[in-house]
Amino acid sequence: MTGAARGLGLAVATALHGLGHRVLAGVRDERDGARVAAGLGWDAVPLVLDVTDAASVARAARAAGPVDVVVNNAGVQLDWGTRPSSVALDAVADTFAVNLFGAWRVSQAFVPGMVERGWGRIVMVSSGAGSFTHGIAPQCAGYSVSKAALNALTATLGAELVGTGVLVNAVNPGLVRTRMRPDAPQSPEEAAKAVVHAALLPDDGPTGVLLRRGAVIGW
Repeated sequence: MTGAARGLGLAVATALHGLGHRVLAGVRDERDGARVAAGLGWDAVPLVLDVTDAASVARAARAAGPVDVVVNNAGVQLDWGTRPSSVALDAVADTFAVNLFGAWRVSQAFVPGMVERGWGRIVMVSSGAGSFTHGIAPQCAGYSVSKAALNALTATLGAELVGTGVLVNAVNPGLVRTRMRPDAPQSPEEAAKAVVHAALLPDDGPTGVLLRRGAVIGW
């Protein structure tokens, strides 16, 4: 999984590891990887990758070997408190580089192996701010639009992979108390439950949808 160094990503990695799954903790810094792997314990492996760098992702995919579940958790919010009419587009581009293209790049690296083996789960960590049903957030337009685009990627990739044994879903974990939102009411451990649910869906589970607390919700 990506973004495993702290917050929600670390909580998801911890939960999956606690259920007996071998966890590849995707981090950008080797020292963070060593710390996370040591904290998780047996059979946890640090995987150094930068989701914005194609060569880095390719190296990580080769090092990882067969992977059954990918959790695209790496994300940034760089434009809080701005307006769509004046937000710096460089910040929006940097947001898309991680939130959309990073998840897309990582998914492309691992989907072929999943299809070949006939089983896999791709989980996109999305946001209510990227849902038209919930309400696109104008105070962080770049982040919000990037998550709406991530939801669209989920739907299209899910449609492509119907019948392959690979399920692709997005999760809206709600507001999570992390470095991005230190004032949020929900702990990473609480929010991780929804992500783990999507990562371990049964073979007849949904695909190409947005989930909130295990239920399908509107885009």
